[in-house]
Amino acid sequence: MTLKDCLKRGALVTAANWHVVLVQFVADFLFKALLAVPVVGGGFLVVLLIGGNPSDLLALSWSEIIPTMAAVLLAQPFALAAFLLAVALVLTGGSLLMFLVKGGTVSVLVAAERDAGAIEHPPLRLPAFHRATRFTLERFTNGAAHLFPRYLSLGIWLMLIYTLSTVISLALVFAPGEPGEDRRLLAVAASAAFVAWITLVNFTYLLLQIVIASDDCSVRDAVVLVGRLLRTRFRLVLSIFIATLGLVVLTTAASILATAALGLIAFVPLVGLAALPLQLIAWLMRGVVFQYIGLTALVAHARVYRSLRDPATVPAGAHAPAVR
Repeated sequence: MTLKDCLKRGALVTAANWHVVLVQFVADFLFKALLAVPVVGGGFLVVLLIGGNPSDLLALSWSEIIPTMAAVLLAQPFALAAFLLAVALVLTGGSLLMFLVKGGTVSVLVAAERDAGAIEHPPLRLPAFHRATRFTLERFTNGAAHLFPRYLSLGIWLMLIYTLSTVISLALVFAPGEPGEDRRLLAVAASAAFVAWITLVNFTYLLLQIVIASDDCSVRDAVVLVGRLLRTRFRLVLSIFIATLGLVVLTTAASILATAALGLIAFVPLVGLAALPLQLIAWLMRGVVFQYIGLTALVAHARVYRSLRDPATVPAGAHAPAVR
């Protein structure tokens, strides 16, 4: 196996099961839209509490809106409790939805990767592409229901790690220092360390999801198997991670440039009327592409793990000890 073969296989298998890409995109959009509801409601609540005009709050910069909302809500304990309760309810419900959808997505892609054959090797023919298509509504829903309890348990651990990491990061940034001490460097270092740590946590979370779906094992067993995977295939797994991260960075840069270009078009008379639908299309394409890249990496890692647990899938001359 090579990095190119793994990524090519992941891209083709994901394209053959494009249905899960759209499902993941819709679920992610719903989660973010639901989370925005209590945040916007909190803004209106702040406006009502201070007796001002909503335009006055919107006139502030983003760096001023959040401190203003926090200060007003902290002065009103009941309003703060209602706001936090609304955010917690939406966050909990949205997370449960994402865990459920992820179970169906991973089960479909793991089955497709297992049955795809040597799709990454040319020539690519239509029957081979159809053989890699394993999405059915029944398979998706059965996989989601079957994996949901374990994915829920794994997600709870993920949320706990997120919360603990955020608290530690904020404590480092806002801890009192010496008078006149410049803490900007500490804030930058803490933020960079937080982003790197969360990225590592999400990567481990992805591998655990793959192992649970592939071996139908518990979360505890999956932790052991992921450790063996990293010890045995560390270089290939790391290469896939770095390549995926590079693709995400390039896609983000391209989306920023496209948004800036469309923003310039908006100032052109008459032609600027087309800016809004173009921006909407660009936003949709960006969301779908990000989901496609993430699921491509999932299939590539699933291929690497399958070579570890089933030595028969490794080319002649390679060595892959079985883990079960």
